[in-house]
Formats: sequence, C-alpha cells, structure tokens
Amino acid sequence: MATPFTPDRLLAILRAEGLNVIEYRSWRTHDRAGHGGWGPINGVMIHHTASSGTDNSVSLCYEGYAALPGPLCHGVIAKNGDVYLVSAGRANHAGTGDDDVLAAVVAEHKLPATNENNTDGNVHFYGFECVNLGNGADPWPEAQLLAIEKAGAAICRAYGWSAASVIGHKEWTNTKVDPRGFSMTTMRERIDRRLAAKPGTPPATPTYEPFPGVEFFKSYPSSPIVTAMGKRLVAVDCSAYHSGPGAQFTAADLSSYAKWQRKQGYTGKDADGWPGRKSWDALKVPKVK
Repeated sequence: MATPFTPDRLLAILRAEGLNVIEYRSWRTHDRAGHGGWGPINGVMIHHTASSGTDNSVSLCYEGYAALPGPLCHGVIAKNGDVYLVSAGRANHAGTGDDDVLAAVVAEHKLPATNENNTDGNVHFYGFECVNLGNGADPWPEAQLLAIEKAGAAICRAYGWSAASVIGHKEWTNTKVDPRGFSMTTMRERIDRRLAAKPGTPPATPTYEPFPGVEFFKSYPSSPIVTAMGKRLVAVDCSAYHSGPGAQFTAADLSSYAKWQRKQGYTGKDADGWPGRKSWDALKVPKVK
C-alpha cells in the first residue's frame, strides 16, 4: 500500500525520469474528490484515448463528458512523448474491475484472467491516457512508447515496485480493450530494464536473436533458439503448447507462431506458422547466450 503523491512529488518524479511534463490548467486541484476514495495506491494503469490530436485529447481527459465527468486520468501521453498532467487526485479512468487482478498487482504476481467487475480501480491506480484511436491501425510512435515506459518506471521507482505493478485497462476488466496496438507484456519488460538503471539514464539496450531464416525452422531443428522463441510466444499470450515450449520445433510451435502472426494482422498463407523476418523481429526473441 502507498500514499498518493503530492502534486509537487508527482511532477518531480516524472521529470526526474527524463519526461517532458506540461502542467495543464488547474491540474493540481482538479479531481473527483467526494465521489469515492483515493488511495492506498497499488499500481499504474495504461489506456488509449480513442481520440486523435493532442489538444483535443488533453481537453477531453481534463473535462470529461456528460456521462463521465473529468478528469479521466492523471496524465495524457501525446504521440511525441509529452506528458500533460490533468489531475493529482481521484480520476475517472479505471472504473470497476476484478479484485483478483488487484490482489495480483499488490503481490506483483502474474495477472489472472478477468471475470468479475467488483472493485473500484479509481481508488488504487494512477492512470495515463495515451493519444491513439485504438483501432489497431493508428501507429504508436517510439517516442510515445518510451514516454509510457518512463512514466510507469517513474512511479514504480518512487514506490519501490517492479513493472508488475503496471497494467493495461484490458487487464483490469473484461469490458475494455485498451491499450490496443502494443503488448503490455513487452512494455513491462521495458519498464523493468529501465528500473535496473539510474533515473533519467537509458537502460541497457537488449539484444535479440537475428532471424535465422524460414528454412531453419522447416528442418524442425532442436535448438535453444526454438526454446527462446517458445518462451516469448507464451509471454505474448500466443501459446498453443500443452506442456510448455522446448528445444525441438514441433507442430505446437507452428500453431503458437501462427497465433502471433494473426496477432500482428497477418492472414491466410501469411499466418501459416512459419516465421518470417518482420514477424520475427517484432517478437524480439532474447539473444541466446
């Protein structure tokens, strides 16, 4: 459990992580006080705005709308990586979600599947809305992904948490799909690497296995590269394994990789399970030592 930051503290930790933070209007006192609790704080939640344009999105998140008054988050992350602070208190961003998910976040354990909406998340989470249409086609610039990474790391660092305390809205409730367009598993990996470095300094650049070519896989090899690939497929929720990935390339690997290809938007023969360079590079299989 953790006490909410003061506005000055929230601003300071975000800037210490190297973020360009913009104070928007009366963000320090703009909140939903009197409409529920605020704290103890247990985590950070990432959303997409389902809107376009920085000015429009920031205004929407500050004001809200008739059915849901603002603020709708604590910070809005623009496509260029700027962070607009719109609240330092309770905000209407998380809604109700699964108490088992909250318990997992508190314990920093693997997240369970959501099947209930019985807990007020606005009490327990800082929320960041990221400017994106959320249609699966609107791009996520690296500057924006880096800002999400830094914002999550800043709050986790200040509270002494790991990246397991950062979740997506869709991981909190089965009624939401955000953020759509990038992997929260990969984002948590990025945040953990950043937490291993000093504030404001870039984390060590990870190294990945280069694409070994489709013929490598069509020979059904037994290789630590296959094991590393299988572990990544499990991490990005594309497992078709019955007993876990192993060194031998099998039909289960083929089925799992086909799930990954479909997740990347491939269809038909382009999602047949045989790895291609673009989908392989996107999977980011850690370098085998």
